[in-house]
Amino acid sequence: MELGSKIRMIRKEQKRSLDDIASVCGFTKSLLSKIENGKTVPPIGTLIKIAEALGTKISILLDDSDFIGTVHTTKAMSMDKMVKTDKGYSFSAIAAERSQKLMQPFYFVAKKGKEGKRTVSHVGQEFIYVLEGTMLYCVGKEEYTLNAGDSLYFDSVENHKYTLVTDEVKYLSVFCSDSKA
Repeated sequence: MELGSKIRMIRKEQKRSLDDIASVCGFTKSLLSKIENGKTVPPIGTLIKIAEALGTKISILLDDSDFIGTVHTTKAMSMDKMVKTDKGYSFSAIAAERSQKLMQPFYFVAKKGKEGKRTVSHVGQEFIYVLEGTMLYCVGKEEYTLNAGDSLYFDSVENHKYTLVTDEVKYLSVFCSDSKA
């Protein structure tokens, strides 16, 4: 099932309106409608807010499976599931088929010059590990230079954003919103 259709299905199962979810998330009804109709692919921060508003996990929105147990994800599988946003990056949920998990791991590929100017914030904590390239990552008022092999762990309720130094940066990001899985 497509991402937007899945969001609409869950929202309707909960008998909630576009206005309700958009209001909880802090964005417009029009944006949520565009997402549900597949006219725009939301950035990861927006997906996190939608999942929270619906009382679910991002992995539920991205995958129809309900697997419990060990999940092996190959590089080819990650590449096949890449979601391209209009914010200058693509991402793939790792182990999305396991719906009940404490961590929400993602693989990102970001392109220089297309990154957003806005800061984001969302519930939980976030861990970033740079695989290739260099980025500047701002958390609150602090700025960190992250090179391949560097990592950052922070409370994601703090405003955060990144700027790429190299033309492309590949990194892992793990989100954790609560301990309930």
